[in-house]
Amino acid sequence: MKHILFESLVLTTIFAAGAYAAQGDGMGLQPGVLPTSWITGGPNCATVPDWQIHEYNEDFYILRESGCTNYEKPFLYLIFGQDKAILEDTGAGAGVQTAPFVADLLTKWAKKKGRAGAVPLIVIHSHGHGDHTSGDKGFQAMANVQFVAATPEDVQKAAGIAKWPTDLGTIELGNRTLDVIPIPGHHTASIAIYDRLTGNLLTGDSLYPGRLYAPEDAWQDYAASAQRLADFVLAHPIAHVLGTHIEQSRIAYADYPTGTTYQPNEHVLELTRAHVLELNQAFLNQQGKPAVVSLPDFTLMARPQRAARPAGAAAKGPGTN
Repeated sequence: MKHILFESLVLTTIFAAGAYAAQGDGMGLQPGVLPTSWITGGPNCATVPDWQIHEYNEDFYILRESGCTNYEKPFLYLIFGQDKAILEDTGAGAGVQTAPFVADLLTKWAKKKGRAGAVPLIVIHSHGHGDHTSGDKGFQAMANVQFVAATPEDVQKAAGIAKWPTDLGTIELGNRTLDVIPIPGHHTASIAIYDRLTGNLLTGDSLYPGRLYAPEDAWQDYAASAQRLADFVLAHPIAHVLGTHIEQSRIAYADYPTGTTYQPNEHVLELTRAHVLELNQAFLNQQGKPAVVSLPDFTLMARPQRAARPAGAAAKGPGTN
């Protein structure tokens, strides 16, 4: 009976999420548009831009780094309020030039809005792995930037989170409030960001169409975070759940191997509230035991325990996403 009830809940929330996506402002949400496909990396890299820019709406931008630049092909999010803008993540690859690219977008947005100059920028991270922090130095050197390092302490301070990871925080952009939800597991500083205006939930590497990794010794942290995220989405209107990668193909249970740059039949970026509940149920079903759990749109994967590293040392090796 419990299994049947859960399936009914998932089906109900799939339809509800679809309604939010289609109607947008039906629940007081700003509507927006997502593409049916994204540029990946090739087949001819000479014709592929380093960055793809997509306007979800005039104040919410989705940026994708080309697979020709780095096989991780991460998604970044740039959101504008009346007083400030926020950028989630800074890109992948040693030579990535994200800061000047984003600075140009800030200037163009200000001009389109008839403003005298670019608004101040907050730079935050979905988590601290290298494929999401490689462009940090460029932003640290920019004027008018509040840089939030990918540590629990820095995120907690920036978002006013009283107790990490059980409490929520907020970031104010000016007539735009973002909720910050600590979700450690994939990384100690993993967060989700909820935009109250659009109903979009940014879930970083903790939930996206692909392989969701957690070290075995962080499995319980990830499980607790999945429950916290499920509780949040059941209490808020959700238009889309947007992660930072696509590794899944449009064929259920099939993904592209690590290192793939060109993905001509990749899954759509957006997931739904139902997928958040599905992730939480996967952890509940495992009853605390790390495992590989294959689901139609993503795979939950346990890794060996985190190796001890000197303070300040970065994680190395494949699969840091």
